[in-house]
Amino acid sequence: MSNDPLSIAIGSDHAGFPLKVVLARALREAGHTVHDFGTHSAERVDYPDYAHVVCRAVEAGEARFGVLVCGTGIGMSIAANRHPAIRCAHASEPVTAHLARAHNDANVLALGGRMVGEELALGILSAFLAGTYEGGRHAGRLAKLTPSEGNL
Repeated sequence: MSNDPLSIAIGSDHAGFPLKVVLARALREAGHTVHDFGTHSAERVDYPDYAHVVCRAVEAGEARFGVLVCGTGIGMSIAANRHPAIRCAHASEPVTAHLARAHNDANVLALGGRMVGEELALGILSAFLAGTYEGGRHAGRLAKLTPSEGNL
């Protein structure tokens, strides 16, 4: 994990709850500030509710990054990417997570609690947090992601 302390918002639905607990604990143990927006049990809930609250925290600057966990990670990533200031990457292995930061300046990571085990998820999260946006040739592409006249 990143050596510099970060503020990280984390949230999950019921399917992602067990993995969220593991990730939040690891983040705290690494010295990061964790804002856990729930859910706080395995009782059924709707994933968009948790994606939106985490993304609002990132958008408001209350957290540098967000981490979202649902069954596959797909629903959370779709919900998160509805927010204009969010670039959520769904990753199932560390290389994608690292490149999402390096090339796409991703600020939210989505994981599938039913798709990846704890050890792999920790590796994905570590790669994501260790990544640094490269800018350069990627900056023009990122600019095209912001809705404006002529590019959507």
